Amino acid sequence: MGLSDAMLKTLLAADYLEPTPIQSGLIPRALVGVDVMGQAQTGTGKTAAFAIPIIEQLTPHKKGSHPQALVLVPTRELAVQVRDECAKLAAGHKAGVVALYGGKPIRQQMEKLQRGAEIVVGTPGRVMDLMDRAVLMLGELRFVVLDEADRMLDIGFRPDIEKILRRCPQSRQTLLLSATIPPPVKRLAVKYMREPESLDFSPKDLSVETIEQFYFTVDPKCKFDLLVKLLAREKPYQAIVFCRTKRGTDRVHRRLSRKFKSADTIHGDLQQTARDRVMRSFRAGDIRILVATDVVGRGIDVTSISHIINYDIPQFCDDYIHRVGRAGRMGREGVAFTFVTPEEGNELTRIEMRINRLLVRKEIEGFDALAKPQADENFDAATGEPIEPPKPKPVFGARTRRHRRAL
Repeated sequence: MGLSDAMLKTLLAADYLEPTPIQSGLIPRALVGVDVMGQAQTGTGKTAAFAIPIIEQLTPHKKGSHPQALVLVPTRELAVQVRDECAKLAAGHKAGVVALYGGKPIRQQMEKLQRGAEIVVGTPGRVMDLMDRAVLMLGELRFVVLDEADRMLDIGFRPDIEKILRRCPQSRQTLLLSATIPPPVKRLAVKYMREPESLDFSPKDLSVETIEQFYFTVDPKCKFDLLVKLLAREKPYQAIVFCRTKRGTDRVHRRLSRKFKSADTIHGDLQQTARDRVMRSFRAGDIRILVATDVVGRGIDVTSISHIINYDIPQFCDDYIHRVGRAGRMGREGVAFTFVTPEEGNELTRIEMRINRLLVRKEIEGFDALAKPQADENFDAATGEPIEPPKPKPVFGARTRRHRRAL
C-alpha cells in the first residue's frame, strides 16, 4: 500500500499483520485523495481503514494548531473507542487526538483543543457546541469522516451534520463509513461529497456468517424466566441483552442482578461517568452480562462477546444486523438468540427477508415459554415492575385516641 516506515512499525506493534477487505479497498483510494463511501459490517476494521490514510497525510504537529481531521460519530462510547484507536495508530507520527462528547466537562475539552490536536473525534452535538463557542475552528480541515452514518441519521443528527459540513472547507476529502447505505445516507453523500466512489464489502448474506442465529417463541410474561434459563444453559463468556427502551433496560437489569452478580446495564440516561465505568468493566471482562439499548450498543466494540440476546425484537431490520454484529467481531464465532412473541411473527419474517436467511427455532428442554411464568413475589408477573411492600398499619393513632380519652 505504500505506507510509511513509521506506520508499518506501528501496525506491527499493534499486531495488525494483514488488512481486512475494507482496509485493502479503502486505504489506497483514500491515500490518493478520493472521496469514498465505504459499506462494511461492524467489526471489520473500518476505523483503521480511515484512520491510517488520514494519519499518513497529516502535516507535522504545531502547538495550538487547528484540527486537520474531523471524525463524526453517533455515540459517546464510539467517540472514545475511535479516539483510542486513532491515538494508537498515530503513535509513530506524534499526532494529537481529542474526543469531544457530552456528559464530560466542556472546559477540559476546550483546553485540549487550545493546546492543539490534529484529529478531533466527536458527537455532532458537542462539536456544534464548541464550534458556536469559537473554540473548535474548522478552517484548516483537510479530512472529514462520517462514521456509522446510518446510525447518526437514525437518531436525528442530520441537521447538525449538515451545519457542520457546510462550515468545513470545500477542498476537504470526505470519507463516509456505514454498515448500511439507505437512501437518506446516499442523499447526504451526493450533497456533500465530490463524486464519491462506492466500495461495498458487505456480504450478500447480511447476517454475519460466523454467528449462529436462533429464535424462541415466547409469551411476553415468560420472557424474563426464559432469559434466566437461557443464560444458565449457555453460560456465555460475555453477553449483551438488548432491550428497546431505557425503562425496559433498567427493569431487566434490576431483576437480572438479583440472579447474576456479574450483570450491569448501560443506556442513554446514565451519567457519563457511570457509562464510562460500565464500559471499562465490560472491556476488562469484569461484567459478563450487559443489558443495553440500541443506541449505546452501537458503540460497544469488545472482541470477547460470545452471545447476543434480543430480549425485545428490534424495531428495524437493520438494527438486528447491528445488534448481531456485536458478536463475532473480526470473524470470531458467536451465537444470537431473539425472543419473539406470538404477535411479532411479521417482524421476524421481515428480518429473515432482510438478511436472506431463516432463523432456527429453539426450545429449552423442560421449560414452556408459552405457559404461565413462574411467580416472583417481589415483581409483578405481567409488567415486570417491583411490587411495593404493604405499608405497616400505624399504631400511633390508637395510642393518640387513648391518650385523648385519658385526658
